Amino acid sequence: MSGTLQLWIIILGLGIGSFALRFVFLGLVGDSPLPPWLLRHLRYTAVAILPALVAPLVVWPSATGGEPDLARFAAAAVTFAVAYFWKGVAIAVLAGAATLYLLTVLL
Repeated sequence: MSGTLQLWIIILGLGIGSFALRFVFLGLVGDSPLPPWLLRHLRYTAVAILPALVAPLVVWPSATGGEPDLARFAAAAVTFAVAYFWKGVAIAVLAGAATLYLLTVLL
């Protein structure tokens, strides 16, 4: 019983914290213009988060038990190269996925 109660307290606490964080930006700031320096920094949020999510999956993939894998490094390199030269996210992801699939089948 205490494990279930503790779980619900954690869920409610995280929900209240998530709501409070969003309310600060949407409710309190609302229609107020944000300073230019903050807007400039917010543009780089996605650029900073995406590599942080992908890098551990490339360097320490759970599929190989945490060991580095040539197929994943090659797929990451192909994805980066295609995104750099063609400037398209969808085509880069497809090229990386195809590279990963082909190399895992061949290796």
